[in-house]
Amino acid sequence: MKTGVIRGVSVSHRRATIDEIESVVDGDASTAVRDLLVNDGVDEAFTIRTCNRVEAYVVTDDAPTGRAVLSAFVSSVPDGAVREMDHETSLRHLMRVATGLESLVLGEDQIIGQLRTAFEEARGIGGIGPLLEPAITKAIHVGERARTETTINEGVVSLGSAAVELASRECDLDGATALVVGAGEMGQLAVRAFDGTGVDDLVVANRTVSRAASLVDEVRTTGRAVGLDEAAVAAKRADVLITATDSQEYVLDRSDLDDAGSTLVIDLAQPRDVDPTVATVGPIDTFDIDSLERITDETRERRHEAAERVERMIDKELDRLLDSFKRQQADEAIGMMYESAEMVKEREVRTAISQLESQGGLTDEQRETVGALADALVGQLLAAPTKSLRDAAAEDDWTTIQTALELFDPEFGGDRPTPPETEVPREGVDLNRDDVPQHVLERLGEE
Repeated sequence: MKTGVIRGVSVSHRRATIDEIESVVDGDASTAVRDLLVNDGVDEAFTIRTCNRVEAYVVTDDAPTGRAVLSAFVSSVPDGAVREMDHETSLRHLMRVATGLESLVLGEDQIIGQLRTAFEEARGIGGIGPLLEPAITKAIHVGERARTETTINEGVVSLGSAAVELASRECDLDGATALVVGAGEMGQLAVRAFDGTGVDDLVVANRTVSRAASLVDEVRTTGRAVGLDEAAVAAKRADVLITATDSQEYVLDRSDLDDAGSTLVIDLAQPRDVDPTVATVGPIDTFDIDSLERITDETRERRHEAAERVERMIDKELDRLLDSFKRQQADEAIGMMYESAEMVKEREVRTAISQLESQGGLTDEQRETVGALADALVGQLLAAPTKSLRDAAAEDDWTTIQTALELFDPEFGGDRPTPPETEVPREGVDLNRDDVPQHVLERLGEE
């Protein structure tokens, strides 16, 4: 049996600055998962990276191994900016992420799609196994329920729409020219949020121009699409600029905006799209994700009641998930126990029948009787330990389960650590070999 324990780390807007979040990023999410999987003792791995968070989860043989691997993953970040999570905390946190409770914009919709995409990418390269599969699937399910059963996502529902709301407060959008750099999900949300605000001209710059053009066609505002290499030229004419690409390098630097005049710049990208030194250019006002707190705090206040309902939903779903893990743990131990007992039974039944055959032969009915007796003995002998293991799992009594495994497995090494806190024990093993009483078989042979 092999289940392991989950450990997680989160570097997000909750504790970290944009610079600290950016320092964790080294390549894409798939590369990060592969890098985690090459570590000794890591059986499963998952990462998610958004504009305001980088998180990683691993399944390992024990908690210390997972802690060491994840410490290396976030080694570039100060301790105070990192949240470390044990098994149960990781499960709860994934649900909070999926429901939008951990988002800068409370209840935002974009995160659930990002979580689903990261999940599929990790599964495609072998990072998802029997523990992360139900954990992340459950989180996505809870995220969907939160949005259909509560009002957690009413109003401003994304960083893209929050950025447009901020822009409308900081400047007059009537007759303005707006530039959105990036036609990914965040850029799409910003473009749609601009529609109907009074913006006179909407420019979308993207590496794939056809994708930007398709987005422009969706909105009523007059607009046009340009390539990413034309973003600097378009920025010089824009009154409002929102960036949201996945570029690893600056898309716009100071020289691109030196003579742009009065411009409102909101950089939603992570890593950032706009060189931070642009803020020193006189007529340019710059904002980043941290600057959206005023908008998001207002949204959080309006959604307070819905958030409480989502918290209660998470409590119930977490209990169900933990119960399912407990049942799985007990059932796998019980399955191994019965499998081992079955091997002993078949071996001893063959021996008994061979001995009885040598004493004068057996009828088919007598062979069936021997087999039925052996089955009954196995069932009756294992009924009590089966119930005890299930009760122990339900009560989080991992000491009883570990003791049972030691008793039932003659090869058990005895070196496994006791699972800390609520973390699940790692392995289950075989049942002891109990012989079928010889005098019973002898009596059957006389019938």
